[in-house]
Amino acid sequence: MEVLRAVRRFRVADAVMRRRAQADMRVNETDLMAIRHLIACERQSRVASPKNLSEFLNISSAATAKLLSRLTASGHIRREVNPDDGRAQRLFATQASHVQMRRALAGTHDQLMKVALDLTADQQAAVVHFLEAMSAIAIRPGSEATTLEQSIES
Repeated sequence: MEVLRAVRRFRVADAVMRRRAQADMRVNETDLMAIRHLIACERQSRVASPKNLSEFLNISSAATAKLLSRLTASGHIRREVNPDDGRAQRLFATQASHVQMRRALAGTHDQLMKVALDLTADQQAAVVHFLEAMSAIAIRPGSEATTLEQSIES
């Protein structure tokens, strides 16, 4: 039971960290998830599209259009015409969003990385196994997460 209590404590702490980032960046939870997804795509040399973002966030195309308008107006994202398909858009987090995200989360992420790196290889394998098994249970049909890969990317 102590392991599950520790997981719950981490989930609460993670929610606090996300709310702090949302307040710092003056965005809501979905906006923050979108910005983090765009930054993750850029790090992986992938280009995000409105359709990709809609699927990742599991929201309608109409909700995505409103989100994109809001994030463009607030200076958090920029849209470009896809040079391969003049009708499609490519989405990117602005440099200001990158800076704000680093400012909001960098110290915490650095500390989390240190904790992970301090684990032995066997401990890391055990933690990964445990979290993947927990994630597989959490993403069963009817859960809020859409796919394990999407959750990991952000």
